[in-house]
Amino acid sequence: MTKGEYDVVLLPGDGTGPEVVREGRKVLEALLENSSSRLHLTEVQGGAQYYKAHGSEWEPGGRERAVKADAILLGAVGWPGVNLPDGNIAGHGLVLGMRSGLDLYSNVRPCKLRPGVLHRIGKEFKQVWRPQDVDMTMFRENTEGLYAPAHGELTRGGTTEVVLDTRIITLKGSERIIRRAFEKARATPRGAPEDGARRVTCVDKSNVLKGCQFFRATFDRIGKEEFPEIERDYAYVDAFTQWLIRQPEHYHVVVTTNMMGDIVTDLASSLQGGMGFAAGGNIGDEHGMFEPVHGSAPKYAGKNQVNPIATFEAVGMMLDWLGERFHDRELIALRDRLEASVTRVLAEGSARTYDQGGNATTSEAGDRVAAAVREDRAAKGPGKLEMAA
Repeated sequence: MTKGEYDVVLLPGDGTGPEVVREGRKVLEALLENSSSRLHLTEVQGGAQYYKAHGSEWEPGGRERAVKADAILLGAVGWPGVNLPDGNIAGHGLVLGMRSGLDLYSNVRPCKLRPGVLHRIGKEFKQVWRPQDVDMTMFRENTEGLYAPAHGELTRGGTTEVVLDTRIITLKGSERIIRRAFEKARATPRGAPEDGARRVTCVDKSNVLKGCQFFRATFDRIGKEEFPEIERDYAYVDAFTQWLIRQPEHYHVVVTTNMMGDIVTDLASSLQGGMGFAAGGNIGDEHGMFEPVHGSAPKYAGKNQVNPIATFEAVGMMLDWLGERFHDRELIALRDRLEASVTRVLAEGSARTYDQGGNATTSEAGDRVAAAVREDRAAKGPGKLEMAA
C-alpha cells in the first residue's frame, strides 16, 4: 500500500446487510470522486446465509482478504435457525471470530443526536431529547468478559443439568480499554454537554462482582496516574440505565466491560433516534472493522426499507480511523464532509425511513446523502476540501 491508497473489504453478510452496505458503498464512492485518496473496495461473501448455501462461513479466501485489509466495513450477520454445530450462530466467525482473531479489543460506540431526528415513544414520533444534550462516546471491552470462550455444560443421560458461562476480566484487557477511553476524553475539544467537563464514567457492578471491583480499581489507578486532568465518574450499571435516559447531558466518555457494554450501548441508541443511527467500531492496534449495529433484521430483508444512516456513520468512523492511523488529512476531511452532509439531510427531513415515521426507502436515503456530498463538494469547488490541521 502506498500513502493515499487503502484496501477496504466490504462484508455485506446477511439479511439487510447487503442493502445497507450497497448504500454505504454508494456514498463512499461519491465522497471519493475527485479525491487524491483511493480506497480499493473488495466485496467478500460470508455469514449465515452463505453458510446455509455452501457449508462455510466465508467464501474461499475471504477471511484471508479481510485479515490483510486496511479496514473492514461489515453489514450484518445472522439468520433465524442457521447455526454452527457448536450452537453458535452461523456467521460467528465474521464478528466474534474477527474480534478475537484481529484483537479488536475496543468497541467504540458514538452516541450523538443530530437535529431533525425524532424519537419513537410508543406509537408517536417526536423529539424527546435535545441534540445539544446528547453527545457521548462509549467504550466497551470487546474480547473477554462473558463473551470469552469459557463456557461449559454438564449433560448426563441426555439431560443437560448445569450450564456455566464464566466471565473473564484481565489486567491487560481492562488497562487497554480504560486507556482508550481516557485518551478519547483528553483528545476531544469539548467535554460533556452539561458542563463542558472532560469526564470518563466507569460503569460496573462493583458493589457485588469481584471482576467489576478489579475493573474499577484499574480505572482509578490509570486515571490518577496517567490522566489526572480528566474527571473520574462512576455508576453501577443498573442505576446507569436510568441516569443515561434521564440525564444524557452529563456523559462525555463511558467505559465498561463486554456484556454490560453490549446492553447499555443499545439502550443509548434510543437517545440518537434508534438503532438505525447507531454505528460501532471494532478497533485494535493495527486493524479496524466498522458496522451499523442494528443486525440483519430478517423481518425487513429485501424490502428496501431499513435506515442506512448508521452505515454512513460507520463509513465516517472508518475514514476517521484510517486518516488518524496513516496520517492522511484528506481522509479526515472526507469524514468531515460526510458528517456535514448527513447532518444536513437529517435536518431537512428529506430521507426519513419508516423508523422515523417517513416513507423514504433505503436506496432513496442513500441517493439523498450521496447527492448532498456532491453538492457540498460543488459549493467548495471541484476537489476542494477543508483540510484538517
